[in-house]
Amino acid sequence: MPSRLLYPKVSQQEVSWDTATSAISDKIQQVLAESGPEAIGMYVSGQLLTEDYYVANKLMKGFIGSANIDTNSRLCMSSAVTAHIRAFGEDVVPVTYDDLDVTDLIVIVGANTAWTHPVVFRRIQQARDKNPSVKLVVIDPRKTVTAEQADLFLPIANDGDITLFNGLIRYMADNGTIDSRFVEDHTNGSEELLDAVSGNEFQLDEVACQLGVDVQSLTTFYRWFSVSPTAITVFCQGVNQAIDGTDKANAIINCHLLSGKIGKQGSGPFSITGQPNAMGGREVGGLATQLAAHRGFEPDALNFVRDAWDAPNLVQTAGLKAVDLFDAVARGDIRFLWIIATNPAVSLPNSAKVREALAQCECLVVSDISADTDTACYADILLPAAGWGEKSGMVTNSERCMTRQRAFMPAPGSAKPDWKILADVGRKLGYDEAFSFNSEADIFREYAALTAVNTNTPFKLDLSVLAVMSDDEYIHWQPTRWPLTHGASQPLYHDGAFATSNGKANLVVPAQLHSQQLDSEQKKEQGLPLWSLNTGRLRDQWHTMTRTGHITALAQSEPEPTVYMHPVSIQQAGFTVGQLVVMDTASPFLLASTFSDLHHPFDLADSHGRLPSIIVRLQSMMAYA
Repeated sequence: MPSRLLYPKVSQQEVSWDTATSAISDKIQQVLAESGPEAIGMYVSGQLLTEDYYVANKLMKGFIGSANIDTNSRLCMSSAVTAHIRAFGEDVVPVTYDDLDVTDLIVIVGANTAWTHPVVFRRIQQARDKNPSVKLVVIDPRKTVTAEQADLFLPIANDGDITLFNGLIRYMADNGTIDSRFVEDHTNGSEELLDAVSGNEFQLDEVACQLGVDVQSLTTFYRWFSVSPTAITVFCQGVNQAIDGTDKANAIINCHLLSGKIGKQGSGPFSITGQPNAMGGREVGGLATQLAAHRGFEPDALNFVRDAWDAPNLVQTAGLKAVDLFDAVARGDIRFLWIIATNPAVSLPNSAKVREALAQCECLVVSDISADTDTACYADILLPAAGWGEKSGMVTNSERCMTRQRAFMPAPGSAKPDWKILADVGRKLGYDEAFSFNSEADIFREYAALTAVNTNTPFKLDLSVLAVMSDDEYIHWQPTRWPLTHGASQPLYHDGAFATSNGKANLVVPAQLHSQQLDSEQKKEQGLPLWSLNTGRLRDQWHTMTRTGHITALAQSEPEPTVYMHPVSIQQAGFTVGQLVVMDTASPFLLASTFSDLHHPFDLADSHGRLPSIIVRLQSMMAYA
């Protein structure tokens, strides 16, 4: 790829690895002495392997003494994580891909699976080919290529998910399809939840009106879900990436718990991830709100981890989450920030503010494979990391399956796997024994041993039997799902035992939140149209395009920033299909004026040269239909 980073750089000058790691160690020690561990942060990525993630978490939370380590998975998966913990007591996805082969009903909500998870969608297609009676329901405000293949498409209004699933609960209650025995034996909070949906606003006609769908289609969906022996609800970023994303996920989980469609083959809520190791990062504690091994900062977990790591500076409480972390950088509270395998200058909300924070950070370290990303441009220290295909280690996918990635090409220049870079810094800081890993297998064995914190507890993540695996067993590892002691024929939660205080799943009453509205009167005074937007994912690109953006063939389908609207809406606004317009990016709304109104694009820039707006091309929504 162009601009491949091959050697460490300090202040834009190529240096040896020893010089680079010494510079990092010296700066960390200076900041620790002057401002304490709270002034140190790390921002990592679901593109890291489990071993990379583990060493980063251990270094920060056990030895530097800062819990200010968070991941870009926060932006996409933290809603589902919190929903799982609220409902099940642990961040566990209770469904596997095998369940797609035996279910009677598949519901896809908040996902254009045919584009974003094509392998999963192909499996869904194959399941329907084998069993034509399998129904597919797609719920999306926009008719996507996924929706085109559905037996039933529900184009609900933006952020209508909670209303939709609360209405389903009301329908099940009115029609006697709630699994009363399962609810009584294995759930908490059913009375509160049923009372919350007892109002007139959750009657069928009212829900249809609120969602902007016809009653017949809504009734069909509710009836199919209610009477179907099994059902899987697949959900992704359209659910997670919302102000009320956690409540949306819990609304889905509630329906499965109330109907008893969980803990048996072909049933359950299925949160699917976007990055290759978002799940593995959650397992080792890569989120600021976790310690390790799915555990928080409760005393028994703190004591176990402190002893296991022999950690001199183990953190006691949660750290700053992703957005808060960069806010702290902007305030100067975080003086040292290490960013690994991610590009927050593009991917975080309010990118202008993030770039400003990066520019003023006292010491910014960036580990990446490219020297030319938007984030790397701000780095004081640049570290060349080995890329995919150049390093080995574990990843965990959406169904809890651990797979070992194997390097198939050498790393160029002096690029290193991220775990080696982190371990080198740990040793420079004086923690030789704690970071004396010789291989990925060494790290994985230590991580597996740490999960013994969950032995003899209701928590499902316990890999401690792998703490004694040999190097040869690690090398020849075959994909395996956890829990490891679980019978292959027994779905997770088949016994109805959850990791809550009383062993029952929690039914959560979701609060219907409303998106923050802009001052529309002010926009009217400016004479500019205002629309609410949904974001989507480019079919042929990966994340912020730092790798795939260099491939000409992949750029051909979407060569420029584009907003898709219904042709009637474009016409009513006084625009034409294909026209260039200016979009205000300071809000989640489209504030447009014609491009011809500007003498030059940089007329939009503020006094610091920042562009709060971007130029986009308007295209017809029909391009998706």
